[in-house]
Amino acid sequence: MRRGLLLLLAAGALAGCGKMQKLAPAAGKALPVKPATSPNQPDAVQLLASPTQFRPGRSDDLLYKSQVRPDDHFDLPPR
Repeated sequence: MRRGLLLLLAAGALAGCGKMQKLAPAAGKALPVKPATSPNQPDAVQLLASPTQFRPGRSDDLLYKSQVRPDDHFDLPPR
């Protein structure tokens, strides 16, 4: 039992250390079509980069001490 578990763990660790290389479309496949509003065709790295819109920054209104929340009539318990 231990030998099998050790073998499985070793195989998982070995599978996780693959060669890192630049992303490219698979052989015979092309990148998606150029977006209508884009002036040029984005490459694979640009397609994977998420815009700031998807990762908005943190709000600046931090709470510095505990405050009692006002009553919210729309905060209903689940049914």
